[in-house]
Amino acid sequence: MAQRRSSKPESGQSNTEQKPSASVAAGPELASAWKRFKEIAQTQRFKSICAIVLLAFVLFTLIAMISFIFVGNADFSISSQPLSYRFAHHGEIKNVMGIIGSDLVYALVCRSFGWASIAFLVFMVIVAVDLLGKKQSLLRAFFASSFWLIWGSIVLSLIPLKSLNYSLGGAHGLYVSEYLKSLLHPLGTILVLIAILIIFLIAIDKDTIPRCKSAWQWLKDKLSRKRQEPIETPSDTEISEQTPAEGHTDESVTDDDDQIVALDPDDDTLVLDISDVSDQPSESAPVPQEPDDNFVIVDTAGSEQTTDDDATDQANNAAGGSDDLPAEEAEEQQTSESDKTGDLDMDIEVNYEEILSKDPDYFLRKLGPYDPHLDLSRYTFPSISLLKTYPNESTPVIDMDEQQANKALIVRTFRSFSIEIVSIRATIGPTVTLYEIVPKEGTRINRIQTLEKDIMLSLSANGIRIIAPIPGKGTVGIEVPNKKPQIVSMHSVIASKRFQEEKKMHLPVVIGKTITNEVFMFDLAKTPHLLVAGATGQGKSVGLNAIITSLLYKKHPTELKFVLVDPKMVEFTLFEPLIRHYMAAMPDQEEIIITDCQKVINTLNSLVIEMEDRYMLLMDAHVRNLEDYNEKFVNRRLNPTKEVKNSHGGTQHHRFLPYLVIIIDEFGDFIMQAGKQVETPIARITQKARAVGMHMILATQRPSVNIVTGVIKANIPTRIAFRTQSMIDSRTVLDSKGAEGLVGKGDMLYSGGTELTRIQCAFVDTPEVENIVKYISEQQHFSVPYQLPEYVGEGEEGEALAPGSVDLKRLDPMFKEVATYVVTKQEGSTSKLQRAFEIGYNRAGKLSDQLEAAGIVGPNKGPKGRDVLVQDMTQLAQILEDLGL
Repeated sequence: MAQRRSSKPESGQSNTEQKPSASVAAGPELASAWKRFKEIAQTQRFKSICAIVLLAFVLFTLIAMISFIFVGNADFSISSQPLSYRFAHHGEIKNVMGIIGSDLVYALVCRSFGWASIAFLVFMVIVAVDLLGKKQSLLRAFFASSFWLIWGSIVLSLIPLKSLNYSLGGAHGLYVSEYLKSLLHPLGTILVLIAILIIFLIAIDKDTIPRCKSAWQWLKDKLSRKRQEPIETPSDTEISEQTPAEGHTDESVTDDDDQIVALDPDDDTLVLDISDVSDQPSESAPVPQEPDDNFVIVDTAGSEQTTDDDATDQANNAAGGSDDLPAEEAEEQQTSESDKTGDLDMDIEVNYEEILSKDPDYFLRKLGPYDPHLDLSRYTFPSISLLKTYPNESTPVIDMDEQQANKALIVRTFRSFSIEIVSIRATIGPTVTLYEIVPKEGTRINRIQTLEKDIMLSLSANGIRIIAPIPGKGTVGIEVPNKKPQIVSMHSVIASKRFQEEKKMHLPVVIGKTITNEVFMFDLAKTPHLLVAGATGQGKSVGLNAIITSLLYKKHPTELKFVLVDPKMVEFTLFEPLIRHYMAAMPDQEEIIITDCQKVINTLNSLVIEMEDRYMLLMDAHVRNLEDYNEKFVNRRLNPTKEVKNSHGGTQHHRFLPYLVIIIDEFGDFIMQAGKQVETPIARITQKARAVGMHMILATQRPSVNIVTGVIKANIPTRIAFRTQSMIDSRTVLDSKGAEGLVGKGDMLYSGGTELTRIQCAFVDTPEVENIVKYISEQQHFSVPYQLPEYVGEGEEGEALAPGSVDLKRLDPMFKEVATYVVTKQEGSTSKLQRAFEIGYNRAGKLSDQLEAAGIVGPNKGPKGRDVLVQDMTQLAQILEDLGL
C-alpha cells in the first residue's frame, strides 16, 4: 500500500510518463486556433471586409425591393410556389436581381414584416458603419430598428390596397392588425398605435416633451398674434427696405427653436432668450426678430466684456423696435421710455433677479437646462480606431525562465550577505517586474537598501529600484527591468474599460500602466497642477502628448481650452489645426503656439487677468469653484444680463466657463531669460487658479533648484519624473531619490502626495496625433479661438495711458480706422469699438481717450456714452492731417 501511494504523483505535480490523450492534445490547439481567430476578428481589415459584405447585401436587397415595386405581381405567382417549381421557371422571373432577389424580397415583404423591413436594412448599414471605425450605439440602433420594424409592419397593414396580392405590412403585420381590430375595432387600434409611438419617442429621446411644449407654445403664440395683428401685411418692397437691428447680421440663422420664449407670471413682459449663443463667436449666429413693444431682448451669452456705455446701446436698440409701429404708438412709447431712468438694462436685471428670487427654477422649467454643447452640437469625439494597435498590448509578456533566473540570483545575493529570504514572488509589468521578498524576522531594512548596487551587478541590469518597505505591506520590493520591455500603446489605455466608463473625473488623464499592468489615471482638476521633469530623450514630450490626447478623447471643445507654450518650436505644432476648437489666445495673436519669451510674459499676465475675472464671476454667483458655477449657469440660476465688474475696471456678464489647461514645455528656458517676469505670474496662477478651472502643466529637462524654485514646488504638489541624470535632480523634483535609476523610454515615477508610483508612460506616435488632429479639425468649429483678456506691458506700443496724460504723438495704430468709423456711424461708445474691431476693453478705452484728446468725441458720460463732435469727413480729414496721419 505504501508503494502504491508513493507511485502516485503528488498534488500539483504531473506524471511525465503518462501520455496525453488525443482530446488533451487537441485542447491547446483548439484554444490557440480560437485565440488566433479572435485576434483576426479584432483587426480593422477583417471588420472592413465584414462591413463591405453587409453593405453589398443591403444594396442587393434594396435594388431587388425597388424592382419588386414594378414587377411584384408578375413574380408573385412564381415566388409563392415550392422551390423545385421556382427553379424550373426561373427564366420567367422579372426581378432584375433574378430568382434569389425575387425570393429574398418575397420573404421580407410578403412573408414577414412587409415594407417595414427597410428598418432591418437600416440597422445593417449602421452595423457596417460601426465596423468601418465610426463608432455607433448598436444597442440603441437595434432597439430602434426593432420598434420601427414591428410597429411599422402593423401600421402598414392597416392601409387597404386591394390592387396588391399581399399586405404592405407582410404576414406579421396582417396577423397582428387583424387581431387588434377584432379586440379594439379600427379606431381603438389606431389610438393604441399612436400611444405606443409617443411612449417610444419619449423613452428614446429626452427632448421629446420639451419639444412638444415648445411647439404648443409656438402654436399658441401664433394664434394670439393673429388675433392682435392687423390683416394688412407689408409688401415685399417694404420688407426689403427694413434694416436689421444694429449689432446683428443676417448671414446665418440657427434652427434651435427649443429654447425660445418665457413669460413672466407677474407681468406681460415676454422674454426672448438667446442663451445658446456661446461665449465664442460661432459660424452661425442667431438672427433676432424685430422686437415688439412688449419684447425685451435678453442676451445670455455674455460673450464680450462691456461697459456702462453698452447699456445705453442696448436700450436704444430695444427702443428701436418701435419703428414698425404706427406713429402715435411709437411716440407714446418713446414718451413712456423717457419717463424712466433711461437705463433699460437695469430694468432687465431687476426683472430677472425678481423672478429668480421668487422661483429659482422658473427659467429652468420654461427653457430647460442650458446646453453648452449647442454651438457645436454636431461635434463627435475621435474614434479609438485612429490609434495604432500593437500585438499583445492588453496582456504582459511572461518569460518564466527570466523570472526564475532573477529570483535565484536575488536569493543568492542576499545569502552572500547573510540575509535569509522567507519567500519571494514576482509581479510582471510591461517594462519592469516587481519582486516582493519577505526577509527573515530580525533583518534590518537598511542592510537591504545598501545592496542595490550588488543586486544590479548580479542581475546585469541597467538600473534597479529597492522599495524598503512597500507601503501598506510587510514586504520589500525590488523593481527589475525586463529584458524584453513591452510597448504600452495609447490605444490600450484609451480603449480600457476604466477610461471609457469614467464619469466622476472632471479632467481625466490616462498616462500609462503601472508595474501591475493596471491602467493609471488621475484627475487633473484635483491635481491641480503638474510638474514634469526628466533628462533629454526620456519621454517628456510623449508624456505631454499622452495628457493632451486623453483630454481630447474626453472633453468637448466647449468644455476645455488649451494654452500651449513651446520654446523648442516643434513639439506642439501638431496641435495648431485645433485653433478654432480647443485653443485659447489673446486678441490679435498671430501664432497660436507661443514660442517667443515676450509673448509668454504677456500671455501669462493675460491668464492672471482671466483668473481674476473668473473670481469676480464666482464671487457674484456665491459659489466656491468652477464646477458649482457652471452647474448654476446650466440650471439658469444666474442672470446673464447682469453686469459684473472685472479686474481692470470694466464689466462682464455671466457665461459658461470652460476649463483652461496651460502647458509650458521647457519653462526653464523662459526662467533663464526673464526670471521673475515669468516666475511671478506662474506662481500666482498655481496659487489661486485651481478654483476657477485653470490648471498648469510645467515641463523641464533641467530640474535644478534655480529652475524648479521653492515657490513653484510649494504650489505644485503633483510631480512626474522621468529618468534624471543624478540623484540631486530626482530629489529636486520628487523630494526623494529613485528617478535616477529609471530605465528611460517612458519609464517614470508619479508623485501625488506621499507615495511614489512607477508607471510606463503610454506611447502615442506622431502619425496617431496627426490622425486625431485631422479628424477634429475637419468638424464643426468656432470662428475664432477662445479670447483671453488683452494685456499690454509697460512701455509697449498700445499701452493704455492714465487719464489726463494722453500723448497724441503715440497714437494707436488703429486710430485712423477707428476715427473714420466713429464719424461715419456717429457713435462714440467704447463698447461699440470693442465689438466692431474685436479688441479688448483696455485698448478700446485707450482709443476713446485718444479720440477725446484729438477733439473727435466728447468726454465720457457714463451710460449715455460719448458725443461725436466731428460731423463730416472733411473736418476729420483736417484733424488727421494735423496729427500727421
